[in-house]
Amino acid sequence: MAALGWLTPRRRSATARSVLAGEAAAEAARKTSQELVPATGTAEPDTPQFPVSGDVHAAAFFDLDNTVMQGAALFHFGRGLYKRKFFQRRELARFAWQQTWFRLAGVEDPEHMQDVRESALSIVKGHRVAELMSIGEEIYDEYMAERIWPGTRALAQAHLDAGQKVWLVTAAPVETATIIARRLGLTGALGTVAESVGGVYTGKLVGEPLHGPAKAEAVRALAAAEGLDLDRCAAYSDSHNDIPMLSLVGHPYAINPDTKLRKHARERDWRLRDYRTGRKAAKVGIPAAAGVGAIAGGTAAAVAIHRRRR
Repeated sequence: MAALGWLTPRRRSATARSVLAGEAAAEAARKTSQELVPATGTAEPDTPQFPVSGDVHAAAFFDLDNTVMQGAALFHFGRGLYKRKFFQRRELARFAWQQTWFRLAGVEDPEHMQDVRESALSIVKGHRVAELMSIGEEIYDEYMAERIWPGTRALAQAHLDAGQKVWLVTAAPVETATIIARRLGLTGALGTVAESVGGVYTGKLVGEPLHGPAKAEAVRALAAAEGLDLDRCAAYSDSHNDIPMLSLVGHPYAINPDTKLRKHARERDWRLRDYRTGRKAAKVGIPAAAGVGAIAGGTAAAVAIHRRRR
């Protein structure tokens, strides 16, 4: 799976690679959604009156890290790999610190980013997609299942109960996102697509990581393919990086928002939900991804370096 620790909170305009990444994610999501069967259940009493029941031209798009799940999916995946002896503690600590500093400093070095990206992709090169999917299933049970925010889960269930499709939209690898979507009974997932030929990873990305503007492009492409009216759709995220995606729909929600997204949401009268404890919410001045997400990036980079040395 492609590692995404090099991503920073900086907003970027959509590029040709963003469009390509978005279209690839939309195509992958539509293929996998046929295998996912929505779960049934009752939403929490606090669920708003929206969504409108029976509106098949509406759907919901949920960011994953710190919106649906506490922490970063890639960090939890890294824990699973560490448990399976994919890399050593010394390498994990080194790269975790490097990525933490990088996010907090907010300085982007294109050459450094390219190096980390290539190292991360080397993790999966030559491995079968089915192999990593199998490992991902185990890791979900070990580390992710208990970290789903009940409040956000209830919001997603409200859309399902209204007869609408619900998609995860994340920079995490599409394989990881698809596993989580299936376990939650959602329609499918839009995620970063790593190129594979004959079921084997080539070590390349299709486009770029599904982050920032690329997420908006993915939602736009999927909406066109599914015949959705974006003005009637909803999107949920914790990060200001997802403002392009949130601005695309008629019903944007800020969930456990970082400082910039909270400010942006209040200025535009977007709905807010915060499911964190008071102490955690008070620390919103530091992006939630700065700690856990950075460690996730360091984890993936550590795995890549370990594989290369071997």
